[in-house]
Amino acid sequence: MARNYSTKAFFRHAPNPLLTRYFKKHNCLLDFNFTLLKENKPDGLFDAWLTLDTSIKQELDTDFQDIFNLSCEKGIKAIIDEATHHAPDNLSQFNEELAAKKNFYDMAFSTLLNYPTYWKGAVLFFHADSLGNWRKRKNIPKVTPSCADIHLQKLAALIASYFHLNEGKGKHCFVEALKRGPLDYFFAYPEDYSQRSHEWIKDEFAPRPHNPAFEIVYVYNQQKGSLDLYYKGNYKAVESLQVFFAKAILGVEELEPVKNDSRVYDLNPLLNADFNFVYAPNSGIEDIRISTLRLSSKIKKGDRITLEGDSKNNAQAVYQLLNNLSPALSLHNYYLTRVEMVASVLIAAGKPAKNIRFAITYPNSCSLKYEAEDLLLRAMLEQSGVEPKDDELAF
Repeated sequence: MARNYSTKAFFRHAPNPLLTRYFKKHNCLLDFNFTLLKENKPDGLFDAWLTLDTSIKQELDTDFQDIFNLSCEKGIKAIIDEATHHAPDNLSQFNEELAAKKNFYDMAFSTLLNYPTYWKGAVLFFHADSLGNWRKRKNIPKVTPSCADIHLQKLAALIASYFHLNEGKGKHCFVEALKRGPLDYFFAYPEDYSQRSHEWIKDEFAPRPHNPAFEIVYVYNQQKGSLDLYYKGNYKAVESLQVFFAKAILGVEELEPVKNDSRVYDLNPLLNADFNFVYAPNSGIEDIRISTLRLSSKIKKGDRITLEGDSKNNAQAVYQLLNNLSPALSLHNYYLTRVEMVASVLIAAGKPAKNIRFAITYPNSCSLKYEAEDLLLRAMLEQSGVEPKDDELAF
C-alpha cells in the first residue's frame, strides 16, 4: 500500500524527543514548550509549525519527507548499507543502536541526527531502489572504477556535452559516486530544458522560470562485468551514456559492439508453456506466472501481436491463447520481444505473499527495481537462464 506524507501525520509518528532535538538544532520554535507535548498528539506543535516563515518550513519539510520515506524496512536497509561503507568496524554497534529503537521512524530520525554523514547516501540508495526500467549491458571490463573528483568531472563533462550538442540541454552536469557492497552507484544530474511553473513565492502567486535537472543512474558490478543504466529519454543516447562511463570511470576507450550484447535477456525459452523457473526453496518465491507475451514480426518491422491471459485464475491462460492462435499466426515468423509476469513472493512469515508484477523487454530492459524482493527475482532470472551468464552469451 502506498504511503502518503503529511507534516501533521509525520509529527504524530515521530518521537517527541527527536522532534525537540531537531527544532533546537535548527533554532526553530524555541518558545514552544516541548515538555507539554504528548506522544502521538501533535496538534499544538502543528499549530506552532504553521506560524513559521514559508522558506523555513520548505527547508525543514524536505528533511521530514526524507525521514518519512526511510521509515520503513527498505529505508532502514538503505541506511545500513550506507553505514556499512562508512564505518564497517562499528557496524555491529550501529545495528544494535537501531535494534533498540521503538519503530522505523525512531530508527530513521535518529540516524539523521546522530549519523548525518550516513544520511545522504541512504536517501539516494532508497531512491535508486524505487526506480524501474533499467537497461543492462554485460561484457563490461571488470576493472576497479575510478571515483576521484577528476573522473566524476570527466563523466559529467561528457554527459553535458552530449546532451547540449544533440538536444540543446545539459550544458551543466553534476555526478556523485557511492559504494554499496559489491556495487558502485553513480548519480548524474544534467541540466534539463528551462521550465516555467506556477509557484507561491512568499505571498505572491506567479509563474517562475527555472532550470531543473534530469536524472541518470549507473550501477556497476565489477564482479560480474555488468552495467545497469537508468535513463528516461531517447533510446539513442543509451549506448553513448554507457561509453562515457567506460571512458571516464573505467579508463576504457571502447566497449564491445552493442550487437554482441543483444542476448542480455533470452526470452525465446519462455514461449514454451512447460518452461520452469529456477529458484531456491527458501528464496521466498512461491509462484511465477506469465500474463503477457508480445510477439514481433520477423517479416515486417514494427508489426507486433500482444497476447494477454487471465493468469490469476489460470497459470496457462496466455499459452492456451497462444496455442489457439498458432495456426493463424505462423509463429515461425515471429520472435518474443516482451514478457510480463507476476511473481508471488513471501516477504515475512505470517503475512500473505506479495504479488510483484514486472516486465522484461528484448534485448536488455527490465522493470525490476533494486529493492530486496526485486533482487531475489533478478537472481531467479539468472538461475533460470533468462538472463544468461557471461559464459553463455554468444559473442
